[in-house]
Amino acid sequence: MARRERRARIPRGIWALGVVSLLMDSSSELIHSLLPIFLVTTLGAGAVSLGLIEGIAEATAAITKVFSGALSDRWGRRKPLVILGYGLAALSKLLFPLAGSAAMVLAARFIDRIGKGIRGAPRDALIADLAPPAVRGASYGLRQALDTVGAFAGPLIAVAGMALLAGDVRRVFWIAVVPAALAVLVLALAVREPPHAHPAAKAGKAPVAPPRLADLEAFPTTFWLVLGFGVVLALARFSEAFLLLRASDVGLGAGLVPLALVVMNVAYALSSYPAGVLGDRIGRRGILALGIALLVAADGVLALADGLGAVAVGVVLWGLHMGLTQGLVAALVADAAPPERRGTAFGLYNLATGAALFAASAVAGLLWDLFGAAITFTVGGAIAAVALAWLAVFGIQKRPS
Repeated sequence: MARRERRARIPRGIWALGVVSLLMDSSSELIHSLLPIFLVTTLGAGAVSLGLIEGIAEATAAITKVFSGALSDRWGRRKPLVILGYGLAALSKLLFPLAGSAAMVLAARFIDRIGKGIRGAPRDALIADLAPPAVRGASYGLRQALDTVGAFAGPLIAVAGMALLAGDVRRVFWIAVVPAALAVLVLALAVREPPHAHPAAKAGKAPVAPPRLADLEAFPTTFWLVLGFGVVLALARFSEAFLLLRASDVGLGAGLVPLALVVMNVAYALSSYPAGVLGDRIGRRGILALGIALLVAADGVLALADGLGAVAVGVVLWGLHMGLTQGLVAALVADAAPPERRGTAFGLYNLATGAALFAASAVAGLLWDLFGAAITFTVGGAIAAVALAWLAVFGIQKRPS
């Protein structure tokens, strides 16, 4: 009964944002699930190229989030930037089936990630504007869960498309245009931004974008501890493209490789909302610690895996780790940031973690080419252990107020 009451209190706008995320992630993951194989087998690129493309793409998104987040604080409005970001991502889906080189794939990923960067911080801040504090963790968890449903729906569509279209990756890529366009339509029609969501909008004043050094002094120590924790965790969690390569490495055929993302994202989707609800009720720290421990275990299993069964276990553990950490870390950022600077806070957080993910993905590709999968995942597990130590030492435990 209590769970139903909590769910009923989550605003409809957050449900709509979740549907938007579901549709866009279906589109993105359809492409992402086939992209490593497309790059390596069709275009002749190597693991280093894959790591650099993924790293540059994510770093681009992270840098853009700083400016869009601060700009949404300055305007006192989030939705126009969110629409622009999703619109660019939808347009980028037209380029992937036309790509004839790794450089063109990079250009498409660049535009896609620019769109993600523009929408990411304002959208996350809009969730905090819409959600009552008592269900903030659940709201982030719900949006993440629906996003992740799209993340496994996309690879399933990719597998079906590969079967129906005789393995023609380019033709399968065209399917991704449809859910991307629908995402923009739902966002435009179904999400309403609350008027005067924060004090800056009420007063007609807001922080200058991009943020200045003086602006950063307004953030409490708790925020910087959360930021540092997120950076270390991102260093441990390189691109999921390497999960696809690991599945291919142990013998999964090209047409079935997207199933690795399906398995991971099912685990991710099933755990995200419960983790958010528990975080609201009992605090975030213990659940985050469990999530990081699962990442250490996933890295260990994937480092030693010699068959599809072991890889499947590692992929499930990786997905559970994502479900138990990603929504809660976003809630921690919202908890720690002043309400009038939430867009800037999410922008700074995503810049720092995006830079870390870029470094992690590039190094993972280099380690893979030089030493193989076992060393790559072993190093990831060691860094995850550092994140667990950070959580234990600094005791990040902010609960909603």
